[in-house]
Amino acid sequence: MMKLLRSAASIVFAATMLCQIATASAQTWPSRPVTMVVPFTVGTTSDILARDLALHLSEALGQPVVIDNRGGAGGNIGGAAVARAANDGYTILFATTGPAATNKLMYQTMPFDPEKDFAPVALIGKSPILITARPDAPFSTLKEFVDYAKANPDKTNGGFPGNGTLGHITGVLLQSTAGIKFGYVQYRGSAPIITDLIGKTIDIAMDSMAAYVSSVQAGQIKALAIAGSQRWSKLPNVPTASESGLPDFEASVWYALLAPAGTSADIVAKLNAATNQYLKSEKAKQFFDNLGVQIAGGTPDDLKAFIATELRKWTPIIRAADIKF
Repeated sequence: MMKLLRSAASIVFAATMLCQIATASAQTWPSRPVTMVVPFTVGTTSDILARDLALHLSEALGQPVVIDNRGGAGGNIGGAAVARAANDGYTILFATTGPAATNKLMYQTMPFDPEKDFAPVALIGKSPILITARPDAPFSTLKEFVDYAKANPDKTNGGFPGNGTLGHITGVLLQSTAGIKFGYVQYRGSAPIITDLIGKTIDIAMDSMAAYVSSVQAGQIKALAIAGSQRWSKLPNVPTASESGLPDFEASVWYALLAPAGTSADIVAKLNAATNQYLKSEKAKQFFDNLGVQIAGGTPDDLKAFIATELRKWTPIIRAADIKF
């Protein structure tokens, strides 16, 4: 009996010591550089945003925050690296919609579960999808395109940057919501889509806004609508999809800061506070607006609820389209 009591006491003591060590570690964090994994290549919007945030976090936390680009598999390679990392706050993920949520609906073999393997830190921002058209298209608004597509079923096509990207599933959502059909043309990135729009090879495109602005402003392509909750300052004359006759039609690539599951609540709180401090700055507001990204922010619980809402929204769309990898 005494032996059992001594064993139980040892277990309690060990658990207490571990808690004290974890608390002390969280209080002194960070004491060395922090790695921020970006699951896409250098020069992408997520990479540009992450680098600016990393500069602020380096100053706010008193330690360097180093960017590690690990592109591939729609963001899953970088996501998996962070999911497997130690939950000590020294490896964090600058995630996008795919690895943070929707990839689990499309990839038949996922190396991690974003809902179980990550601790939410903060929602960074949203970049609404821009729906554009070739310059000589017989429609200049989203409503006109919907009317044209209904009158000419299966005679139009739309380009998007990769199978399973938000541009792709936005096209699926558009067809479902508007009751129309059009063909799909898959591309590797925004540049060839813009080239084919200008060259009149495709009719419309659905993609993140930033890459298309100069071509729209130059009159080389048409902007039909922004799939966001509000208009954008750089394209003030382009209406939202809701204004164009599709109420509550919203589709945005979003960016979020995540940590490995089990990361100390104190560390998450420090990261969240520093991130929100950055997002409230005038520097960040101007920087994001120039990229066509709407600033978000909020608590870890806000991000958790947002991800759950996004999954509820896109699950039936992706399953109906049978998008699988």
